[in-house]
Amino acid sequence: MYIPTKLYFCSMDIWYLFKGIIIGFAVSIPLGPIGVLCVQRTVNKSWRSGFYSGLGAAFSDSLYAVISGFSLTYIINFIRQFQMEFQLVGGFVLLALGIHIFRTNPVTEIRKYRRKGSSYFQDMLSTFIVTFSNPLAIFVFLAVFAGSGIVMKISEPLDASIIIFGIFVGAASWWLLLTSLVNMFRHKMNLRVLWWFNKIAGAGVIAFVMITLLLLLINKPNLIG
Repeated sequence: MYIPTKLYFCSMDIWYLFKGIIIGFAVSIPLGPIGVLCVQRTVNKSWRSGFYSGLGAAFSDSLYAVISGFSLTYIINFIRQFQMEFQLVGGFVLLALGIHIFRTNPVTEIRKYRRKGSSYFQDMLSTFIVTFSNPLAIFVFLAVFAGSGIVMKISEPLDASIIIFGIFVGAASWWLLLTSLVNMFRHKMNLRVLWWFNKIAGAGVIAFVMITLLLLLINKPNLIG
């Protein structure tokens, strides 16, 4: 059966976009420290603050998808060479995040937000920096691309761009869904519940980081020697 060339390429573009969306959505689902931060900002500030924070993570994931998709050997080898150092730096960044969330006073946050609003660009930028401080996400995308059979070529920039755009759309869709669900219930929370939420969320991030660093030290005992 003859399929017109234009129709064939159109269907391939849609397929690349669909695959990218699925990958971006799936990679974003695990509710790690960044997810906790987005939920905390949605609860303490507003839905927009949480969603824009999620967009920062989506931008970071898209950038790492570019690096892993094109297999930029120099960058990947550099990260492999200093993998432990990157894990330590990323761990301390997340630890600072956990302490910040734990110490957050919901009363102060609400007053500050009502007084001068929220800089959504700052929310997005801060989350991008925290997410980007963990470049080991590159290897997640390497595994996902290998498992899904996706190969991006510099010689085919349009196909690669569609995949990357799909990944961003998929990741952004997850953060839109998550923050929207949280926002549905945030108005039912009083200040005492918000206070406990910050304590539990912050403690959860701190515990996550401490366990990760402990496992790192157990596997690499020479780091403390």
